[in-house]
Amino acid sequence: MESAKEIWKTALGKLQIQVSRANYTTWLSSSQGLSYQDNVFIVGVTNVFIAEWLSRRLCPLVRKTLVDIMGQDADVQFVVGNGEQLSASPLASQTDGGTSSIAKRHRFNPKYTFDNFVVSDSNRLAYAATVEVAEHPANSYNPLFIHSSTGQGKTHLLHAIGHLTTKNGLQAAYTTAEQFASEFVLAARENQIDTFRSKFRSIRIFLFDDVHFLIDKKQTLQCFFHVFNDLYNNNCQIVITGDCAPKDMQPLSSKLRSRLEGGLVTDIQPPDFETRLNILRAKAETAMTPDMEGVLHIVAEKVCENVRQLEGALVYITAQVRLSGTKVTPQTINKLLTSATHQQDIKLLLRAVADHFNLSAEELVGKKRDRMTSLARHVAIYLMREGHNCPLTEIGRALGGRNHATILHGYERIASELSVNPDLSSQVAEIKQKISLQKSSRQAYQTV
Repeated sequence: MESAKEIWKTALGKLQIQVSRANYTTWLSSSQGLSYQDNVFIVGVTNVFIAEWLSRRLCPLVRKTLVDIMGQDADVQFVVGNGEQLSASPLASQTDGGTSSIAKRHRFNPKYTFDNFVVSDSNRLAYAATVEVAEHPANSYNPLFIHSSTGQGKTHLLHAIGHLTTKNGLQAAYTTAEQFASEFVLAARENQIDTFRSKFRSIRIFLFDDVHFLIDKKQTLQCFFHVFNDLYNNNCQIVITGDCAPKDMQPLSSKLRSRLEGGLVTDIQPPDFETRLNILRAKAETAMTPDMEGVLHIVAEKVCENVRQLEGALVYITAQVRLSGTKVTPQTINKLLTSATHQQDIKLLLRAVADHFNLSAEELVGKKRDRMTSLARHVAIYLMREGHNCPLTEIGRALGGRNHATILHGYERIASELSVNPDLSSQVAEIKQKISLQKSSRQAYQTV
């Protein structure tokens, strides 16, 4: 068996396409596999706050992913590591619950630079604007707001700005909206909001990812508004990303919306086939063996939704080939992508069910057992069984490692109630329609 470090690296590749980008960046990106002994897999993280959150929210999903990779049972423990490799997270080395000086947040993902960003007509303006603000901060486009659907390269561009500006000796800080919200809540709990705000004042370039995460958090939005004004008045360059343009974020106050629209607002469109192929070529230089052009064509044709899924597919294929020793051929890739597509369909189904019942995907597969969560879980079981003919064991793995009897009970409960419960029948039909629309949208990218 491979080392714990290599196994965890493979697990991170799979987890990256199963959780939100904010959750991955905040809680998983800086972790590493430390050991696997006596059926216990030890994962090292940077502080107690992250260890507690992962244990509480993501442990079932992490355990399932490791079991899938290793082919044997494993418990998971998250411990605070002390190696130099646990230093990439913006929350790294914070012992005060996440309110350490933001001035130390200057470590950026080495994979995300301007040099390896694939430029095309779908992202040319966003790319040019980010280069401009990196070279001449607070000069032309301030703030710069970039929006797109998930996985199109927004985070890549933010980290690229960070790399170039810190190289030029400027103080840059990157944070996700989820990190900002978590730290704000901790600061509020300790009556340290003024201290929290003050820690942004020395920043020269402020990179804020996924602002839409704050939409329904009024107090956090108010704090963000004040931080934004402080930074802008100090002539700090501000770059913000979101999943839609500020004008479409209806819950935003008119004042904040006006601030976000005060500079340049630009979007990134889904990549066309040639762009997808060029992205895969760039990634394959280090991820796969030479002479893979035919294989990359197959991946570019079949994986059409976004850049992150392209990268995830490449990681998945590479991991499967390395772990199984299978030779890479077009036939192998087609088989692996068929399996990956099935997994994506299951993830889409779980997200649709979770969204319908106002749950997170982590809550759906976790240990919560209140009435609403249990109903949502049973509906997911029913849809996986009926819509995808999944074996009960596969459904159990997808839902956090639940046993055969639990899955069968959930399926039978929904199947028996559908004929006598019009409200439940309507909810199931609505979820099916949403899944169908999302699949159609995904398939439509193939014609882009």
